[in-house]
Amino acid sequence: MSFEELHRKLSPTIKRIAYRLNGHYRSFNHDDLYQEATIHLWSDFLKGKLNDKTDSYILQGCYFHLKNYIRKVNERSNIISIDAVLSTDQESTVEDVLGQYWSCPDCRDQLHNKFLTQNIHNNGFNLKEKKLLTYFSQGLTTRDIGKRMGVSHVSVVKLMQKIRIKAKKHLDR
Repeated sequence: MSFEELHRKLSPTIKRIAYRLNGHYRSFNHDDLYQEATIHLWSDFLKGKLNDKTDSYILQGCYFHLKNYIRKVNERSNIISIDAVLSTDQESTVEDVLGQYWSCPDCRDQLHNKFLTQNIHNNGFNLKEKKLLTYFSQGLTTRDIGKRMGVSHVSVVKLMQKIRIKAKKHLDR
């Protein structure tokens, strides 16, 4: 089987894996994760590691590769709080701290995404869904969220699926 055939067959599932992992790790774009998984798949194909392997084995390998990739990148990243920098220097403004990055196109895209997120949050979710999103944004696990909300972790997962469906409706407009 050629790589193109293999990729065409596995691509939808790899996209779903990347989308799910992106839901847990908000610092990545699911398209970037999909591309990383495709590169991993291509590399293994060239090395002959995929010969006589089942689709589920190959997909599980992609999943574990992405999990390790995310873990490694998160360990190397530095997160800086702008508020902490501003509180130490009373005369600085956000523009002073960010300098040339303040006017970058990526910043504008991120700001647009933030406004879109706020719009979806304020116009599409009930109180329970908003509470779940608040806990999720605090970095709590599914089980911790379930404990705080008094529901099972399975209910939390199902509620997240409903939230994704509602958010997708806003994005498709």
